[in-house]
Amino acid sequence: MTLARTAAFLLVAAMPAAGFAQSAEEMAQDALEARHGYMKMLSINMGTLAAMARGEMEYDEGAATTAATNLAALTRYDVPSLFVDGTAAGQIEDSEALPAIWENPDDFAAKFTQLAEAAAVSPDAVKGGQGNVGPALQQLGGACKDCHDDFRQKN
Repeated sequence: MTLARTAAFLLVAAMPAAGFAQSAEEMAQDALEARHGYMKMLSINMGTLAAMARGEMEYDEGAATTAATNLAALTRYDVPSLFVDGTAAGQIEDSEALPAIWENPDDFAAKFTQLAEAAAVSPDAVKGGQGNVGPALQQLGGACKDCHDDFRQKN
């Protein structure tokens, strides 16, 4: 490869990286928006299961399994990585994340692991009838509550 071709290659290869450079504030805002989207997806799927458990929605094994499978997939994402410095409540607008997340990262990660464990078994747990949705939902909701009690600002 000639020197000119090497220089051209390096210039083109560096261009995408330059386009993705972000300030700390932009990275924090992106992380917060991703967290909000993530929590919304959890909420939608939990809502489907909750409506079935309460009898507000007719039990549909396919829909229940899909919601539970979605939850299992979502909990395989590295969510703690979305809690970047500068995104606690009071540091950035529209955040409910308590500073305890950064003060106790191992506890935060452990609580998320509890949610992931509950979600992993939920696709099979919700099969077989409406009566199976409630207990699966209690496990999922309990894991959510444990984390929110310690790490989410109460409104």
